[in-house]
Amino acid sequence: MSNNDACEAKVKEAYDQLIKYAEDLHTTINLLKNSHRDLELAYVDTINRLAQAVEYKDEATGHHVIRICFFSAILANALKLPNNRVLRIYNSAAMHDVGKISIPDSILLKPGPLTKEEFEIMKTHTTVGARLLANSRSPLLKTGQLIALNHHERWDGTGYPRGLKGSGTPIEGRIVGLVDVYDALRSERPYKKAYSLAKTTAIIRKNSGKLFDPQLVKAFFDNLSSFEHIDRILRNSDPQDIEALFKELLPDCKQNDSISITTFL
Repeated sequence: MSNNDACEAKVKEAYDQLIKYAEDLHTTINLLKNSHRDLELAYVDTINRLAQAVEYKDEATGHHVIRICFFSAILANALKLPNNRVLRIYNSAAMHDVGKISIPDSILLKPGPLTKEEFEIMKTHTTVGARLLANSRSPLLKTGQLIALNHHERWDGTGYPRGLKGSGTPIEGRIVGLVDVYDALRSERPYKKAYSLAKTTAIIRKNSGKLFDPQLVKAFFDNLSSFEHIDRILRNSDPQDIEALFKELLPDCKQNDSISITTFL
């Protein structure tokens, strides 16, 4: 074998070893990614189930959190937010009221208006929820923290806990803030009957530019048929196939290897 042939053979051997090393490294990275993703999803699932447990206290079915997730994703998609951001908002919206775990049942389940002192205690669910979700590197839990903290802020600055105004409230908080009010108005409570769709939409329209971001109100009315469809399916019956419903309502919002939807089942 000539010197050139020997040199080429060594180069090929080194190249083959480098390719194998790259393939092994790629496999290891994928395993680590999958392990991290599985751990993150397990944590998010635990938080979401905690949020559902809170809702079961004051709602007959506990479907409020699922409806909020769908409503939020509809609006996020209507605003043409990036696909992964829509999916994160869908998954994280369930965490909006997780801080209510700290609110005494005597206040949370009170069948009537709260006193001023009770309302001050109720308002702490935003900051408690944000603390529960703080200091995580997970994009889902970071989004959940934004939502928990900001979903009671209002466009005109009259909300809580920080009195943020206009676009100073993160879009995630503005989205969940609107759909949370919509769902509350449409739901029966010990102290009120469910409002009709007409009465609910009139209240939302009236508060555009006051309580709610006008751009979001427009997106809401542009997608009102989807809200009604979700209401029909998730108001009084158990959801049969969350993933199928998601694909039906958001056909262009694709799940991927880094993020998929929570089914709550």
